[in-house]
Amino acid sequence: MKYELKNLDKFRYVDEGKGEPLLLLHGLFGELSNFDAVIDCFKDRYRIIVPVMPLLDLDLIQTSVTGLARFVNKFVETLALEEIHLLGNSLGGHVSLIYVLKHPERVKTLILTGSSGLFENGMGDSYPKRGDYEYIKRKSGMTFYDPSLATKELVDEVFEITNNRMKVIKIIALAKSAIRNNLENELHNIQQPTLLIWGNNDIVTPPFVGEEFKKLIPNSELHFIDKCGHAPMMEVPEEFNKLLEPFLKKNTKRIPETV
Repeated sequence: MKYELKNLDKFRYVDEGKGEPLLLLHGLFGELSNFDAVIDCFKDRYRIIVPVMPLLDLDLIQTSVTGLARFVNKFVETLALEEIHLLGNSLGGHVSLIYVLKHPERVKTLILTGSSGLFENGMGDSYPKRGDYEYIKRKSGMTFYDPSLATKELVDEVFEITNNRMKVIKIIALAKSAIRNNLENELHNIQQPTLLIWGNNDIVTPPFVGEEFKKLIPNSELHFIDKCGHAPMMEVPEEFNKLLEPFLKKNTKRIPETV
């Protein structure tokens, strides 16, 4: 991560730029650096905030998508954020959905990419499989259209996690929580302008999932990117930002220029 981490109370986060807040939430095996290209592109126009999500640090009883949404709410309240542009990838998208459903007054727009919340084919019944590095490498590569983007550093990190018994228990708890927390019957309540950016080659949340979100969220638009998997902001950052920029511009207050 090339940006400095700030600390406030129990929260650690990146906070770059000025303007309307753009809050970014990463997924289960994600990290803050997943959003480097988004920060680079938009920090001159927005206040970009990326919290370290406590995916494996919550008490086991709180280790759920709703527990993470409560964490996000406390974070937002601590920083006194309003009129948020909220962007979530994968599990971070699921948490974003729960948050906007519970606190719609704080969210100005919603951006989802490869989000769970309806359907996810992420880990399979046998995942995480302990002690098999090649298996973890293959599974990590499934995140991308180009498996080589699953770097050794990323694979090593996932491998380490899956060889820690308590971390594995929490991963399973989060995965089961995401499956149980299907939001199909609630999505019609989201009134915020919503941007859906999906990889055409996403095998974790396949293209039909994006189409279903488009059907269920009233004020939404859907864009697909070819030769792209589950994390477009990492795999094809230029294409991702080209779709994000006009959406944000359309939904951002213009600041009068000073003479």
